[in-house]
Amino acid sequence: MFAVMPWFFSVLRRVKPVAKIGNMVLTSRYDDVREVFANDQAFGVVYQPKLDIIMGGEPFFLGMGDTPRYRHDTDVMRKVVVADDLPRLAKEVETRAGAIVASADGRIEVVDALVRRVTFDVLADYFGVPGPVEGDLRVWATRLFEFQFADQVNDPALRAEVDRIGPALRAHIDTTIAQRHNASFKDDVLGRCLERQKAGESGFSDVQIRTALMGFIVGGPPQPPMVVPQAMEQLLRRPRALAEAQSAARADDDERLRRYVFEAMRFDPLAPGLPRVALQDWTIATGTRHATLVTAGTQVLAAFASAMMDPRRVADPKRFDSERPDSDYIHFGHGLHQCFGRHINRATLHLMLKPLLKTHLRRAPGREGRLRKRGAFADRLVVLFE
Repeated sequence: MFAVMPWFFSVLRRVKPVAKIGNMVLTSRYDDVREVFANDQAFGVVYQPKLDIIMGGEPFFLGMGDTPRYRHDTDVMRKVVVADDLPRLAKEVETRAGAIVASADGRIEVVDALVRRVTFDVLADYFGVPGPVEGDLRVWATRLFEFQFADQVNDPALRAEVDRIGPALRAHIDTTIAQRHNASFKDDVLGRCLERQKAGESGFSDVQIRTALMGFIVGGPPQPPMVVPQAMEQLLRRPRALAEAQSAARADDDERLRRYVFEAMRFDPLAPGLPRVALQDWTIATGTRHATLVTAGTQVLAAFASAMMDPRRVADPKRFDSERPDSDYIHFGHGLHQCFGRHINRATLHLMLKPLLKTHLRRAPGREGRLRKRGAFADRLVVLFE
């Protein structure tokens, strides 16, 4: 299904830019996708029901509309997740990725052994949530992420797993918070939250801290193991782009390298799109020939994968161009609800590949040298290097 989406989107952009498909409306052109994302009064997020299951009924801002509570809770977390952390996170990502590549003996599996390992090692430490004694934080977060964002069929087996994992992760974070109350200060997100709690600031009760940390763990670290290996696959398909990305890596030109990785991500982004629900009757693309009335209650998919390939706004979209303006990219949403961790992603994703790109690399022979997916998730990609 995912393999035919580029063709499907290209047809929709030409023939039916705002298409009613079953009970859903799909927007495929750049302007229409951004209109949906930017209009929170008309198009609300749909995440709250599943978030209630994951969070045990505690509200998390991902599921909120543009309300005072949303503004308060996001402002609170911006006090403890700050831009000054980005250089340190970038350095840790590159260092840990370098250590993994150095010990890999010329062969490495990119999805799990490199990207997932680096991501969870760095971000779990940054958030202050270590792995549990019994269980695997990587598995827990990934399965909860899948339930929240990718389970379109309400798989009963996955739901049963979530009903076990969700309470286990909540209990694990509660235990971690209790232990940190009696420990010396550590400068991570949890430590900063507890310091503000001691100072009497609102938004930092134990339950609010746990809910925020759980939201970060579920919503953040599962993303890079999906999209970064996909970017590696796209570079491997383009020898010239790969060679230029390797040149940037070897020159320690991190901004140029980031541009190559983000451009590669455009050809196979994190997801086809993000869902919204119409909160009122609204006409998308008013004033155009494809203006379409969407009635309240209708599910809407804003297909940002298609938008980033729309020739009306993205110049020569099938060409790999690392010098594109950032406005061409909608990797992490747009508007009020764009990904809270987008700045961390921008600072770190390319550095997960940097040590590998510094080597002389090639695909492993056979099927394992081609990216394999499990549904929307990157599953396995093996490369050889010297």
